[in-house]
Amino acid sequence: MTEDACIGCLLGTAVGDALGLPYEGLSPRRAARMFPDTSKHNLLFGKGMVSDDTEHACFVAQAIVRANGDVDIFRKRLARSLRWWLLGLPAGVGFATLRAIVKLWLGFSPQKSGVFSAGNGPAMRSPIIGVAYGHDPERLKRFVKASTEITHSDPKAYYAALAVALAAYQSAGEQKPSAEKFRATLRDLLPEDDAQELHELLQHEADLANGISGYSYHTVPCVLQVWFGESEDYAGGLQKIVKAGGDTDTAGAIYGGIVGARTGKSGIPASWLGNIIEWPRSIGWIERLGVAVARSERSSATQCPRYFVPGMLLRNLFFLFVVLMHGFRRLAPPYG
Repeated sequence: MTEDACIGCLLGTAVGDALGLPYEGLSPRRAARMFPDTSKHNLLFGKGMVSDDTEHACFVAQAIVRANGDVDIFRKRLARSLRWWLLGLPAGVGFATLRAIVKLWLGFSPQKSGVFSAGNGPAMRSPIIGVAYGHDPERLKRFVKASTEITHSDPKAYYAALAVALAAYQSAGEQKPSAEKFRATLRDLLPEDDAQELHELLQHEADLANGISGYSYHTVPCVLQVWFGESEDYAGGLQKIVKAGGDTDTAGAIYGGIVGARTGKSGIPASWLGNIIEWPRSIGWIERLGVAVARSERSSATQCPRYFVPGMLLRNLFFLFVVLMHGFRRLAPPYG
Protein backbone atom coordinates (compact mmCIF):
# COMPACT_ATOMS: atom_id res chain seq x y z
CA MET A 1 0.00 0.00 0.00
CA THR A 2 1.22 3.49 -0.78
CA GLU A 3 0.94 6.65 1.27
CA ASP A 4 -1.07 8.28 -1.51
CA ALA A 5 -3.66 5.49 -1.40
CA CYS A 6 -3.98 5.51 2.39
CA ILE A 7 -4.17 9.28 2.61
CA GLY A 8 -6.59 9.49 -0.31
CA CYS A 9 -8.80 6.78 1.16
CA LEU A 10 -9.19 8.51 4.52
CA LEU A 11 -9.47 12.04 3.13
CA GLY A 12 -11.87 10.80 0.46
CA THR A 13 -14.02 9.25 3.18
CA ALA A 14 -14.08 12.50 5.13
CA VAL A 15 -15.01 14.68 2.15
CA GLY A 16 -17.69 12.25 0.93
CA ASP A 17 -19.17 12.16 4.41
CA ALA A 18 -19.09 15.94 4.85
CA LEU A 19 -20.51 16.75 1.41
CA GLY A 20 -23.30 14.19 1.77
CA LEU A 21 -24.29 15.00 5.35
CA PRO A 22 -26.73 17.88 4.66
CA TYR A 23 -28.59 15.70 2.13
CA GLU A 24 -29.08 12.73 4.45
CA GLY A 25 -32.65 11.46 4.50
CA LEU A 26 -33.89 13.77 1.76
CA SER A 27 -35.63 12.61 -1.39
CA PRO A 28 -33.80 13.45 -4.64
CA ARG A 29 -36.43 16.08 -5.45
CA ARG A 30 -36.25 17.86 -2.13
CA ALA A 31 -32.47 17.57 -2.02
CA ALA A 32 -32.30 19.38 -5.37
CA ARG A 33 -34.64 22.11 -4.13
CA MET A 34 -33.01 22.68 -0.75
CA PHE A 35 -29.35 22.40 -1.79
CA PRO A 36 -29.10 22.71 -5.58
CA ASP A 37 -25.35 23.40 -5.63
CA THR A 38 -23.58 20.10 -4.95
CA SER A 39 -20.20 21.60 -5.81
CA LYS A 40 -19.81 23.06 -2.32
CA HIS A 41 -20.47 22.18 1.31
CA ASN A 42 -23.99 23.02 2.44
CA LEU A 43 -23.85 22.26 6.15
CA LEU A 44 -22.73 25.56 7.68
CA PHE A 45 -22.33 28.65 5.48
CA GLY A 46 -20.24 26.87 2.86
CA LYS A 47 -18.35 24.78 5.40
CA GLY A 48 -18.64 21.07 6.15
CA MET A 49 -18.17 18.74 9.10
CA VAL A 50 -17.80 14.98 9.30
CA SER A 51 -20.07 12.48 11.03
CA ASP A 52 -19.60 9.08 12.61
CA ASP A 53 -18.74 7.63 9.19
CA THR A 54 -15.36 9.35 9.14
CA GLU A 55 -14.79 8.82 12.85
CA HIS A 56 -15.26 5.06 12.51
CA ALA A 57 -12.98 4.92 9.48
CA CYS A 58 -10.31 6.67 11.55
CA PHE A 59 -10.81 4.23 14.43
CA VAL A 60 -10.22 1.37 12.01
CA ALA A 61 -7.09 3.07 10.67
CA GLN A 62 -5.76 3.57 14.19
CA ALA A 63 -6.46 -0.06 15.02
CA ILE A 64 -4.58 -1.17 11.88
CA VAL A 65 -1.53 0.85 12.93
CA ARG A 66 -1.57 -0.54 16.47
CA ALA A 67 -2.33 -4.15 15.52
CA ASN A 68 0.82 -4.81 13.45
CA GLY A 69 -1.12 -7.38 11.43
CA ASP A 70 -2.61 -9.18 14.45
CA VAL A 71 -6.38 -9.43 14.00
CA ASP A 72 -7.00 -10.06 17.72
CA ILE A 73 -5.22 -6.84 18.67
CA PHE A 74 -7.06 -5.04 15.88
CA ARG A 75 -10.42 -6.25 17.22
CA LYS A 76 -9.64 -5.20 20.79
CA ARG A 77 -8.33 -1.78 19.76
CA LEU A 78 -11.33 -1.05 17.58
CA ALA A 79 -13.76 -2.16 20.30
CA ARG A 80 -11.97 0.08 22.80
CA SER A 81 -12.20 3.09 20.48
CA LEU A 82 -15.93 2.53 19.96
CA ARG A 83 -16.61 2.22 23.70
CA TRP A 84 -14.93 5.51 24.54
CA TRP A 85 -16.33 7.21 21.45
CA LEU A 86 -19.86 6.73 22.77
CA LEU A 87 -18.98 8.59 25.97
CA GLY A 88 -18.17 11.67 23.89
CA LEU A 89 -21.89 12.08 23.09
CA PRO A 90 -21.69 11.71 19.29
CA ALA A 91 -24.74 12.81 17.33
CA GLY A 92 -26.70 10.45 15.12
CA VAL A 93 -25.45 7.08 16.36
CA GLY A 94 -27.06 4.23 14.41
CA PHE A 95 -29.36 2.09 16.55
CA ALA A 96 -27.52 -1.16 15.80
CA THR A 97 -24.17 0.44 16.60
CA LEU A 98 -25.55 1.97 19.79
CA ARG A 99 -26.84 -1.38 21.03
CA ALA A 100 -23.57 -3.09 20.14
CA ILE A 101 -21.46 -0.56 22.03
CA VAL A 102 -23.73 -0.80 25.07
CA LYS A 103 -23.14 -4.57 24.94
CA LEU A 104 -19.39 -3.91 24.86
CA TRP A 105 -19.70 -1.79 28.00
CA LEU A 106 -21.73 -4.57 29.63
CA GLY A 107 -18.85 -6.97 29.15
CA PHE A 108 -19.68 -8.75 25.90
CA SER A 109 -16.62 -9.70 23.86
CA PRO A 110 -16.10 -7.96 20.49
CA GLN A 111 -16.96 -11.27 18.80
CA LYS A 112 -20.34 -11.37 20.56
CA SER A 113 -21.32 -7.70 20.77
CA GLY A 114 -22.82 -7.32 17.31
CA VAL A 115 -26.58 -7.21 16.80
CA PHE A 116 -28.44 -8.86 13.93
CA SER A 117 -28.50 -6.06 11.41
CA ALA A 118 -27.23 -5.53 7.88
CA GLY A 119 -26.86 -1.78 8.15
CA ASN A 120 -24.20 0.29 6.42
CA GLY A 121 -21.84 0.66 9.39
CA PRO A 122 -19.35 -2.11 8.54
CA ALA A 123 -19.24 -1.06 4.87
CA MET A 124 -18.29 2.49 5.76
CA ARG A 125 -15.43 1.20 7.92
CA SER A 126 -13.94 -1.15 5.33
CA PRO A 127 -12.28 0.87 2.53
CA ILE A 128 -9.09 1.46 4.52
CA ILE A 129 -8.99 -2.26 5.41
CA GLY A 130 -9.06 -3.05 1.70
CA VAL A 131 -6.19 -0.67 0.99
CA ALA A 132 -4.14 -2.13 3.84
CA TYR A 133 -4.80 -5.85 3.39
CA GLY A 134 -6.35 -6.41 -0.03
CA HIS A 135 -3.15 -8.04 -1.30
CA ASP A 136 -3.74 -10.93 1.14
CA PRO A 137 -7.30 -12.28 0.60
CA GLU A 138 -7.41 -14.41 3.75
CA ARG A 139 -6.15 -11.62 5.98
CA LEU A 140 -8.54 -9.21 4.27
CA LYS A 141 -11.48 -11.45 5.15
CA ARG A 142 -10.35 -11.84 8.76
CA PHE A 143 -9.98 -8.10 9.32
CA VAL A 144 -13.25 -7.17 7.60
CA LYS A 145 -15.05 -9.82 9.62
CA ALA A 146 -13.48 -8.57 12.85
CA SER A 147 -14.53 -5.01 12.06
CA THR A 148 -18.04 -6.10 11.12
CA GLU A 149 -18.95 -8.43 13.96
CA ILE A 150 -18.25 -5.85 16.66
CA THR A 151 -21.47 -4.07 15.68
CA HIS A 152 -23.34 -6.23 13.12
CA SER A 153 -23.85 -10.00 13.18
CA ASP A 154 -25.97 -10.43 10.02
CA PRO A 155 -23.71 -12.14 7.42
CA LYS A 156 -25.02 -9.69 4.80
CA ALA A 157 -23.27 -6.85 6.63
CA TYR A 158 -19.98 -8.74 6.32
CA TYR A 159 -20.53 -9.61 2.65
CA ALA A 160 -21.28 -5.98 1.77
CA ALA A 161 -18.30 -4.73 3.77
CA LEU A 162 -15.99 -7.22 2.07
CA ALA A 163 -17.22 -6.06 -1.34
CA VAL A 164 -16.39 -2.46 -0.43
CA ALA A 165 -12.94 -3.44 0.88
CA LEU A 166 -12.20 -5.29 -2.36
CA ALA A 167 -13.31 -2.28 -4.39
CA ALA A 168 -10.96 -0.01 -2.45
CA TYR A 169 -8.06 -2.42 -2.96
CA GLN A 170 -8.65 -2.68 -6.69
CA SER A 171 -9.15 1.08 -6.89
CA ALA A 172 -5.72 1.64 -5.33
CA GLY A 173 -4.05 -0.67 -7.86
CA GLU A 174 -2.06 0.36 -10.90
CA GLN A 175 -4.62 -0.87 -13.42
CA LYS A 176 -7.91 0.92 -13.99
CA PRO A 177 -10.66 -0.98 -12.14
CA SER A 178 -13.32 -2.79 -14.13
CA ALA A 179 -16.73 -4.16 -13.17
CA GLU A 180 -15.94 -7.54 -14.72
CA LYS A 181 -12.69 -8.00 -12.80
CA PHE A 182 -14.32 -6.88 -9.57
CA ARG A 183 -17.26 -9.29 -9.90
CA ALA A 184 -14.98 -12.21 -10.74
CA THR A 185 -12.66 -11.55 -7.80
CA LEU A 186 -15.58 -11.11 -5.43
CA ARG A 187 -16.90 -14.53 -6.45
CA ASP A 188 -13.54 -16.00 -5.48
CA LEU A 189 -13.71 -14.29 -2.08
CA LEU A 190 -17.42 -14.98 -1.56
CA PRO A 191 -18.74 -18.17 -3.20
CA GLU A 192 -22.21 -17.95 -4.70
CA ASP A 193 -23.64 -20.23 -2.02
CA ASP A 194 -22.66 -17.72 0.67
CA ALA A 195 -23.65 -14.44 -0.95
CA GLN A 196 -25.87 -15.26 -3.91
CA GLU A 197 -28.17 -12.28 -3.37
CA LEU A 198 -25.30 -9.80 -3.33
CA HIS A 199 -23.78 -11.27 -6.49
CA GLU A 200 -27.15 -11.02 -8.24
CA LEU A 201 -27.62 -7.41 -7.13
CA LEU A 202 -24.21 -6.48 -8.53
CA GLN A 203 -25.13 -7.92 -11.92
CA HIS A 204 -27.98 -5.46 -12.42
CA GLU A 205 -28.22 -1.70 -12.62
CA ALA A 206 -29.17 -0.24 -9.26
CA ASP A 207 -31.80 2.47 -8.85
CA LEU A 208 -29.88 5.36 -7.29
CA ALA A 209 -32.99 7.43 -6.66
CA ASN A 210 -34.60 4.73 -4.55
CA GLY A 211 -31.68 2.56 -3.55
CA ILE A 212 -29.46 4.41 -1.07
CA SER A 213 -30.77 3.64 2.38
CA GLY A 214 -29.59 2.39 5.76
CA TYR A 215 -29.53 -1.19 4.44
CA SER A 216 -26.20 -2.32 3.03
CA TYR A 217 -27.75 -4.41 0.25
CA HIS A 218 -29.42 -1.24 -1.01
CA THR A 219 -26.51 1.15 -0.56
CA VAL A 220 -23.44 -0.86 -1.54
CA PRO A 221 -24.71 -1.92 -5.02
CA CYS A 222 -25.61 1.72 -5.73
CA VAL A 223 -22.18 2.97 -4.65
CA LEU A 224 -20.36 0.29 -6.62
CA GLN A 225 -22.43 1.05 -9.71
CA VAL A 226 -21.29 4.68 -9.56
CA TRP A 227 -17.72 3.50 -8.98
CA PHE A 228 -17.86 1.26 -12.05
CA GLY A 229 -18.66 4.30 -14.17
CA GLU A 230 -16.67 6.97 -12.33
CA SER A 231 -13.65 5.07 -11.03
CA GLU A 232 -11.29 8.01 -11.56
CA ASP A 233 -13.66 10.96 -11.22
CA TYR A 234 -13.94 11.64 -7.51
CA ALA A 235 -16.03 14.80 -7.80
CA GLY A 236 -18.38 13.62 -10.53
CA GLY A 237 -19.23 10.33 -8.87
CA LEU A 238 -19.68 11.87 -5.43
CA GLN A 239 -22.10 14.46 -6.77
CA LYS A 240 -24.19 11.70 -8.35
CA ILE A 241 -24.47 9.98 -4.99
CA VAL A 242 -25.32 13.16 -3.12
CA LYS A 243 -28.08 14.05 -5.57
CA ALA A 244 -29.68 10.62 -5.09
CA GLY A 245 -30.73 11.37 -1.52
CA GLY A 246 -31.18 8.79 1.21
CA ASP A 247 -28.22 7.83 3.40
CA THR A 248 -25.98 10.21 1.50
CA ASP A 249 -23.28 10.81 4.13
CA THR A 250 -22.54 7.10 4.48
CA ALA A 251 -22.82 6.41 0.74
CA GLY A 252 -20.59 9.41 0.08
CA ALA A 253 -18.06 8.19 2.65
CA ILE A 254 -17.96 4.71 1.09
CA TYR A 255 -17.57 6.05 -2.46
CA GLY A 256 -15.06 8.65 -1.29
CA GLY A 257 -12.92 6.04 0.42
CA ILE A 258 -12.92 3.78 -2.63
CA VAL A 259 -12.13 6.41 -5.26
CA GLY A 260 -9.89 8.46 -2.97
CA ALA A 261 -7.65 5.41 -2.71
CA ARG A 262 -7.04 5.74 -6.45
CA THR A 263 -6.84 9.50 -6.89
CA GLY A 264 -4.98 10.30 -3.71
CA LYS A 265 -5.29 13.69 -2.10
CA SER A 266 -4.58 15.46 -5.39
CA GLY A 267 -7.73 14.01 -6.97
CA ILE A 268 -10.02 15.43 -4.30
CA PRO A 269 -11.15 19.04 -4.92
CA ALA A 270 -9.03 21.30 -2.74
CA SER A 271 -12.02 23.50 -1.90
CA TRP A 272 -13.89 20.51 -0.48
CA LEU A 273 -10.92 19.60 1.70
CA GLY A 274 -10.13 23.14 2.73
CA ASN A 275 -13.69 23.96 3.79
CA ILE A 276 -14.10 21.13 6.27
CA ILE A 277 -13.96 22.61 9.76
CA GLU A 278 -12.88 19.95 12.24
CA TRP A 279 -11.06 20.01 15.55
CA PRO A 280 -9.31 18.29 17.24
CA ARG A 281 -9.33 15.54 14.59
CA SER A 282 -8.60 17.94 11.75
CA ILE A 283 -8.09 17.21 8.08
CA GLY A 284 -4.37 17.55 8.72
CA TRP A 285 -4.62 14.93 11.48
CA ILE A 286 -6.51 12.56 9.18
CA GLU A 287 -3.78 12.97 6.57
CA ARG A 288 -1.10 12.13 9.12
CA LEU A 289 -3.11 9.07 10.13
CA GLY A 290 -3.07 7.93 6.52
CA VAL A 291 0.72 8.25 6.51
CA ALA A 292 0.87 6.17 9.69
CA VAL A 293 -1.25 3.39 8.15
CA ALA A 294 1.08 3.18 5.15
CA ARG A 295 4.23 3.19 7.29
CA SER A 296 2.89 0.60 9.72
CA GLU A 297 3.37 -2.06 7.06
CA ARG A 298 7.10 -1.38 7.10
CA SER A 299 7.67 -0.63 10.79
CA SER A 300 5.98 -2.03 13.89
CA ALA A 301 7.15 1.05 15.80
CA THR A 302 4.82 3.37 13.86
CA GLN A 303 2.67 5.53 16.14
CA CYS A 304 -0.75 7.07 15.51
CA PRO A 305 -0.82 10.88 15.44
CA ARG A 306 -2.08 12.42 18.67
CA TYR A 307 -4.88 14.94 19.20
CA PHE A 308 -6.50 16.74 22.14
CA VAL A 309 -8.95 14.05 23.24
CA PRO A 310 -10.97 16.18 25.75
CA GLY A 311 -11.74 18.58 22.91
CA MET A 312 -13.98 15.98 21.29
CA LEU A 313 -16.79 16.63 23.78
CA LEU A 314 -16.86 20.33 22.88
CA ARG A 315 -16.70 19.47 19.21
CA ASN A 316 -19.56 16.99 19.50
CA LEU A 317 -21.78 19.47 21.34
CA PHE A 318 -21.23 22.02 18.59
CA PHE A 319 -21.88 19.39 15.94
CA LEU A 320 -25.11 18.39 17.68
CA PHE A 321 -26.25 22.03 17.62
CA VAL A 322 -25.55 22.25 13.87
CA VAL A 323 -27.43 19.00 13.20
CA LEU A 324 -30.42 20.18 15.24
CA MET A 325 -30.50 23.45 13.30
CA HIS A 326 -30.62 21.45 10.08
CA GLY A 327 -33.45 19.39 11.50
CA PHE A 328 -35.48 22.52 12.25
CA ARG A 329 -34.65 23.90 8.81
CA ARG A 330 -36.27 20.85 7.22
CA LEU A 331 -39.59 21.72 8.83
CA ALA A 332 -39.83 24.72 6.50
CA PRO A 333 -40.31 24.85 2.71
CA PRO A 334 -39.41 23.83 0.10
CA TYR A 335 -41.14 20.49 0.46
CA GLY A 336 -41.48 17.64 -2.00
